[in-house]
Amino acid sequence: MNEPQRQVSSERQFAYYLGAGVIVLGGLMFLSTFALFIANFGEFNNFEGKAKTSMALAFGGMVLMIIGGIIRSLGATGLAGSGAVLDPEQARKDLEPYSRMTGGMISDALSEINPNPTNEPPPRPTIKVRCRACGILNEEDARFCKQCGKPL
Repeated sequence: MNEPQRQVSSERQFAYYLGAGVIVLGGLMFLSTFALFIANFGEFNNFEGKAKTSMALAFGGMVLMIIGGIIRSLGATGLAGSGAVLDPEQARKDLEPYSRMTGGMISDALSEINPNPTNEPPPRPTIKVRCRACGILNEEDARFCKQCGKPL
């Protein structure tokens, strides 16, 4: 059986960071629409041309953010892990680093939980034995009843 993949490949890392960069670029393009609106507020000469430019920037920015998100998702989870290629075995390999990461995060969180803050051993359950003669409860290791003295 193949050794599990411990690291994300450099190609997938590149795709992830490229996608993140495209998202940032698209966000800047989208936000520049508002900066242009504020800079040109009150100016109505060539209004139609400026409006078309602003709409093109906003639309282009949104498209770039969507494309960047897709590229980043493909880089993060691989082609099979993202569902672009239907291959369960390859998907398992592509998602192995993230499954390991998730398990590590859960393990870290559970290690911080201390159910017994005093670190004392839990109390031992008490077992009692009922005397057949008088019905009094006696300790588990008692040989005679503490009430009537008869053998247990």
